[in-house]
Amino acid sequence: MEHFASAPALSYKGGMAIFPRPVSPKSALGDFWGYFRQQRQHKWPLLGLSVAMTWVIVWAFVIDANTNTMPTRNKIIYVQSWDANRSDAAVILQQKIDFAKREAALQKDQKKMQGYADAFGIEWREEEARNTAKRKEAVKAIDAMLDERLAKAEASEKAAPKSAETARP
Repeated sequence: MEHFASAPALSYKGGMAIFPRPVSPKSALGDFWGYFRQQRQHKWPLLGLSVAMTWVIVWAFVIDANTNTMPTRNKIIYVQSWDANRSDAAVILQQKIDFAKREAALQKDQKKMQGYADAFGIEWREEEARNTAKRKEAVKAIDAMLDERLAKAEASEKAAPKSAETARP
């Protein structure tokens, strides 16, 4: 018991020891080297695995730290240029085309995600059937609304030149 009481303990401001009294950094390092001097079959594979796992974790933090923080200088953004004099009908037709492209891209992405769900054993078919029915109704309503607006725009364009002709003489 006297040996423990006489051993100096590393301490910090509060007076509590960082290491327990019988342990010092020198003896901990001696125990570490003593362990590696022993002949054990699992020693090196476990050391390699622990080093690899540590570096994977560090690498993940480095990659995560660089995500969305790097400057976006020299990034070219293309903007579609439109004719200032284009008609409302042309605008609505372009909206219909863009909407159809968006729906096609959405379906393509859904097929890809369904493949992932199948790979992980996630059941998606029942929910997909419900959502597809709702989506078809929404797409039908949007198409009908765009068709209605297109018909109004074409009718107003046909009426506009006739009123301009009657106003000239």
